[in-house]
Amino acid sequence: MKRTENKRKSLFIVDDNLTNLNIARDILSKKYNVITIPSALKMFEMLNKTIPDIILLDIEMPEMNGYDAIKLLKDDDRYKSIPVIFITVRGDSASELAGLALGAVDYISKPFAPQLLAKRIEIHATLESQKEQLKEYNDNLTEMVSEKVKEVMGLQDTIISTIAELMECRELTTNGHIFRTQKYLKIFLEVLGKNEMYKDEVGRWRIDEIVQSCRLHDLGKIAIRDSVLKKTSKLTHEEFEEIKSHAAYGVEMIDKIERNSGNDAFLEHARIFAGTHHEKWDGTGYPEGLKGEEIPLQGRLMAIADVYDALISERPYKKAFPHGEAVRIIEEGSGTYFDPNLVDVFLMLQDDFKNASIERVDAPQFTHFTTTPPPPPPPPPPPIKKGAEKKKKNI
Repeated sequence: MKRTENKRKSLFIVDDNLTNLNIARDILSKKYNVITIPSALKMFEMLNKTIPDIILLDIEMPEMNGYDAIKLLKDDDRYKSIPVIFITVRGDSASELAGLALGAVDYISKPFAPQLLAKRIEIHATLESQKEQLKEYNDNLTEMVSEKVKEVMGLQDTIISTIAELMECRELTTNGHIFRTQKYLKIFLEVLGKNEMYKDEVGRWRIDEIVQSCRLHDLGKIAIRDSVLKKTSKLTHEEFEEIKSHAAYGVEMIDKIERNSGNDAFLEHARIFAGTHHEKWDGTGYPEGLKGEEIPLQGRLMAIADVYDALISERPYKKAFPHGEAVRIIEEGSGTYFDPNLVDVFLMLQDDFKNASIERVDAPQFTHFTTTPPPPPPPPPPPIKKGAEKKKKNI
């Protein structure tokens, strides 16, 4: 770990008495870089050029006294962390307490006792060095933790991508759906955050975390039979009920992961997405029949993203709707299928959704789990003509 170098500390000594300045400089200049300054106003001019490690500040000075000067120092983000030590002829406890209350770290009486002054400054210089080393240690530790978090997030992203790929390859007609709904959700969340809508919820969320977790909203489809999931004709009532069960299956699967790995905000979001993205504002959705704001915000957002993508995508049982028709259908569902406030936001963002939907070439091509058909057999050799056969025998 990189250590802070032991460099000479720099000191400002601020006093309107030239004799005091010279005495303090002579005592301290052997160990420190000392700059003597005759007034508080001059000190602020010097601060624009260099920042000291410690300021020794007289209290009783013309133009601006030490109390007023320290107030200005502590109100300025550039200077408020500089330790200030008052130097003064005042020896009463009330004056000392007043100085400490304003943010001074120590209080040294004049006239100076050379050894005592040197020792007090040495103690504070050592404290500053230790603070710098601690800050450096914390910065390094933060960097190490940040790198580890990136590794874990990268692994998590890889696992989720693989699961998403597995889900999509089982339902080939929806290829890219997970990728696109993720982009729609991100568009939604960025605007909600910027406009402080639903800020009690959105303000607490980590956008990257929730956008990642939404990729598991159809996790439960892993439990649906291929014959139902890939059926190209109209579903029977029983088959449709089986399809609907994917929401409950998704919750069950994520609950099992949570039990084995502990509570996690990512899994909590994923569970909500899986279980509520088919709920409807009027209570006619599934699996729980939740109504209005009983439906978590994650589910209300994903309901719009999910339906929009389904409408504009081609399926074996339907052609893709044009963007404008999909927007009209969602607008008509405001207050029945969808949260009316979120529909208003969607209408404002419809061009962004359209642009995101067009970027389908960027969607992952889920080929790892698909089976490559065998090459066709070679064509049979051409028949040999009789004349050629006779000629071959003669040879």
